[in-house]
Amino acid sequence: MKKLVFVFLISCLTFLSCSEDQDDKISQATITLSFSHHWDGNLVSNADFNTIKFTNAFGTQLSIERLRYLISKVTFYKTDGSKTELQGYNLVDVTNNQNLTFTSPTPIETGTYTNVSFTFGFNNEDNAGNYQDLNSASWNVPAALGGGYHYMQFDGKFINTSNQEQGFNYHAIRAAENPGDNPTFPQDTFFAVDLGAVTITNNTTFNIEMNIAEWFKNPNTWNLNELNQMLMPNADAQILMYENGLSVFSLKSIN
Repeated sequence: MKKLVFVFLISCLTFLSCSEDQDDKISQATITLSFSHHWDGNLVSNADFNTIKFTNAFGTQLSIERLRYLISKVTFYKTDGSKTELQGYNLVDVTNNQNLTFTSPTPIETGTYTNVSFTFGFNNEDNAGNYQDLNSASWNVPAALGGGYHYMQFDGKFINTSNQEQGFNYHAIRAAENPGDNPTFPQDTFFAVDLGAVTITNNTTFNIEMNIAEWFKNPNTWNLNELNQMLMPNADAQILMYENGLSVFSLKSIN
């Protein structure tokens, strides 16, 4: 009799253990952010680069030769005020068709979240770090401008008022004044992109779009004839970029 009771207890414990394992599997989900790019609704890939084929809000014709940008701090917020932040960051490289997706290195709990967000660039604390992969990618910002890393490198050519092709370097960084040994920072120019509320029940992909045209039009209509190069040491230009960037990203769908 005692032997039967012992076997019964072992069976119960095994069943409960298996149930807990199943619950653990069900209560965790892998998260992926997938980035696509368009120009006012027309899909853009690196196949469209190096050709004058886009027209910005100012009416200037232009090409894209390089586009890459950094996203970090993917964060999930719960109704009780707690949050889960995914580790890592991602350098989206449209030019080389690399890192167009970012998958969480660890799963998160399933459930309802009041908001999901990511940061364009690095916040000031993360920007003070040292990242060997970003160093190798020549992503650094000169020390005279505060050091740290770019948020975006967007390069191309445009047709100027002399009807000639001219290069532009639309590079977003932390806005810095007084370049030199002691630069000052008038305001933050990284920003959070809110994707809204979501209920996670299984592995989930967020399909995120960048409308590249927005960098030139909302709320500041960008005149490349005036602002085309040497924008990194121009704090006012960096603030204009920050303002335009707030409308660049949108959530297309969730799978």
